[in-house]
Amino acid sequence: MRKTIIAGNWKMNHTGAEVRETLSALIGYVADKGMPEVIVAPVFPYLGEAVSLAKETGVRIAAQNMHWKDSGAYTGEVSPAMLVDVGVSHVILGHSERRTYFNETDGTVNLKVKAALAHGLMPVLCCGETLEQRERGSATAVIEAQIATALDGINREEIDRIIVAYEPVWAIGTGKTAGVAEAQEACSAIRRKIAGLYGKDLAAAVSVLYGGSVKAENIAALTSAPDIDGGLVGGASLKADDFAAIIQHAVIK
Repeated sequence: MRKTIIAGNWKMNHTGAEVRETLSALIGYVADKGMPEVIVAPVFPYLGEAVSLAKETGVRIAAQNMHWKDSGAYTGEVSPAMLVDVGVSHVILGHSERRTYFNETDGTVNLKVKAALAHGLMPVLCCGETLEQRERGSATAVIEAQIATALDGINREEIDRIIVAYEPVWAIGTGKTAGVAEAQEACSAIRRKIAGLYGKDLAAAVSVLYGGSVKAENIAALTSAPDIDGGLVGGASLKADDFAAIIQHAVIK
């Protein structure tokens, strides 16, 4: 059975003191069993401290990005080997903001997915269409192409170590949210594509999350849909009580 997962992407927010305060409060909120799996992605400088705070709790720590090489002359980058050394378990790859602002491509996402898996990290693989692509009716084709390229060269034994997050670009940080039917349609298309590549049984084991203005008011409806297994949460994950409310209202299948 696939997991219900609520992941918080803190993006370029929170100083060290804020990381400590928010994460400590969140750990207190989610101590109970029977909760979704919880992942938090702080900024790079505080990953080590976040790992220490979350040790032996129900909270997993993710990085927001990484390079695909282990080392080299790549100023400003962080390698998968370094993330493993710090102790993170997950890494977000292919986020729309990386694609939009930092020239991330489907090809580089594929290199990063392979590198993450090779180092024992679990990728949170992001995909999603722009408003223009949706309006011209190509949303499903765009999503399927992103998934196919990102998973190129990934074998059957590795696919259940990947989390996929559907995040329509037009809903990121805008306050707009795909309706449950729209989100379900996209997440179902993702699962069908994975099934076409790896078979229905393996596709059924992959957790597919929705990202895009997720909040406590809509998470229950979203996670009640058959192919939506949780949320990738942005701004609403920055305050422990807001994020905890989302976690507590998620439907565990």
